[in-house]
Amino acid sequence: MARLLRPFGRAVTYTRLLHLFLTVVWPAMLIFIREGWWIWLVAAAALVPAGLVPAMRTVEGLQARLLLTGHRHDSDSAGIVVAPSATWADRWRLVLWLEARFLLGCASMTLIAQLLFAVADLVPAAAGSGPGGVIVPPLGPARGWHILLVPVLLAVLAAAVWAAGHLITALAVRLLGPSPAERLATLEERTEQLLERTRIARELHDSIGHALTAAVLQAGAARAADDPAFTRRALVAIEETGRAALEDLERVLGVLRDSGRPAGSRPTLTDAGRLLESARASGAEVDADLTGPLEGVPGPVSREGYRILQESLTNVLRHAGPVPARVRVSVEGATLRLDVRNPLPAESPEPGRGSGLRGIRERAALLGGHASAGPLGDAWQVHVELPLR
Repeated sequence: MARLLRPFGRAVTYTRLLHLFLTVVWPAMLIFIREGWWIWLVAAAALVPAGLVPAMRTVEGLQARLLLTGHRHDSDSAGIVVAPSATWADRWRLVLWLEARFLLGCASMTLIAQLLFAVADLVPAAAGSGPGGVIVPPLGPARGWHILLVPVLLAVLAAAVWAAGHLITALAVRLLGPSPAERLATLEERTEQLLERTRIARELHDSIGHALTAAVLQAGAARAADDPAFTRRALVAIEETGRAALEDLERVLGVLRDSGRPAGSRPTLTDAGRLLESARASGAEVDADLTGPLEGVPGPVSREGYRILQESLTNVLRHAGPVPARVRVSVEGATLRLDVRNPLPAESPEPGRGSGLRGIRERAALLGGHASAGPLGDAWQVHVELPLR
């Protein structure tokens, strides 16, 4: 019993009834001007041009969200769109919604009114204080047992209220919900958000991971060297690396705080000197050769190329330590080539293992290029090719 009565303790049950009641208020007012059944036909016909107005879907959507679903008007979890109609298909769906709402509102309000009148007729008739006018005459003279019909009518009334509310809500989700084109746009937007989150995760991994790796190696080298001059140089390098990492972290956090703000000026291959100096300050002997018009490389390719170079140098420092490394970055025709080679450490990582190498391959694949990493003779090489167009 408690389960059956639970819907009638929720406010949305009664707001749905209000939604249906509002449907028939304005046609009912026309009866005061001129009485006739044709008034309802005029009202139904007037809904067709109203539904073709694009802004009408916003009005109906907001009203349905508030009264039918119990959600806030600015909530997207209700499955009801509040954007204006963008296509003729959306407009005709809205016309169908207005007509269905009108017919269901008239039918449900008529049924509910008749049930209320019947209850109001039975109670005084059964008490002997009135002759009755709707239910009692077909049942014969007023009897006391007629009062037993009141709970039955109230149960039917409650069922009608609940069923009408659920039916109008289901129609709203069906007819005021997103169209296939809007669903596709929403899916694309969510995909973009997931890709952005993945990109931010890679950025944090590359920038912060590089900074921490360089700082740990510099601190360890300074402790082992036990040379005040070397220690000062190491501290300066750690300070510069940490400051650059903090700038990257602040930029990424700014994007997370304000998703509508652009990512800002991310480093590009023209800033590769900072990476090379950081690796050298960590003790690595970097032989770098950057050829070609790097400043003319398209922004997305140049930015991803910078991160690939950063992760490659981080892998050198993390897995091989301060060893000689050869860096070759060149622009050849419509291709950007990047090679980082270092002596193979005693325990070489298996090809394809680690989030760093996976991130390099993902960056290259997103730009239509390819990347490979693995042993090459007695060296470990990362080779990346990115198309410029």
